[in-house]
This record gives sequence, C-alpha cells and structure tokens, in this order.
Amino acid sequence: DVTEMEEKEAQAKQEEQIMKEQELSNLLHEKRYLKALGLAISLDRPHTVLMVVKAILKEPDGRRHLEENLVRLRKDQKEAVLAFLVTWNTNSRHCHEAQAVMETLLRHEAPDELLQFSGIKSAVESLLPYT
Repeated sequence: DVTEMEEKEAQAKQEEQIMKEQELSNLLHEKRYLKALGLAISLDRPHTVLMVVKAILKEPDGRRHLEENLVRLRKDQKEAVLAFLVTWNTNSRHCHEAQAVMETLLRHEAPDELLQFSGIKSAVESLLPYT
C-alpha cells in the first residue's frame, strides 16, 4: 500500500507551494521584482505575473523599471510571459499591461530572436485582432 507515501508527497508539495507563495509575497513587498517575476513564471501563474507587472508599472518611472526587469529574463521566461500576455490582451482591464510588456519585448528582442520563440506564430495571430 503506497497511500501513505502518496499522502506525504502531496503534503510536501503543498507545503513547498505555500513556501513559494510566501516567498513571492515577500519579494513583492521588498520590491524585488525580477525575482518575483521569475518565481511567478516558474509557478506558472499568469495572474501573479500580471500582478507583478502592475506593481512595477505603479512605481515612479514604472515603464523603465518594467523594461529593466523584462530584459533580464531568460529566453524561456520571456516565452512564458509572451504566452501570458496573449491572454491578458483579450481583457480590457489588463490590455494596457499586456501592451506595455509586448512593447518592451518588441523593442529589445531582434526579429530573428522573436521568431525562435516557441508559439510565436500563434501568439501573433492571437494578438492581432485585439492590438
């Protein structure tokens, strides 16, 4: 019977998730946005990434801070953010943040690099009607 082991594994995963949530909350409170973005992306939480983006944009000179943080993300993290912003862009409440992130990505990534992103074709097709 492996039920007990499975329960312990599930509990350990839940505890790890709670710890990461607390760490994310602390990072946001300390305004350590790059780490907060990375953690939210690794947790695959589009809404949390959006909240981090909104927090950055609320800062004085928020666009510049957003740019500084997004440029420092790894390629896979940028791909994830691109996938998230496709969804954000379809909602009028979040479209401004999506457009700010998209502008930064387009401004700082060469077209050849953007073409290497996984899912770029479907992302562009999804963004066109709303942009």
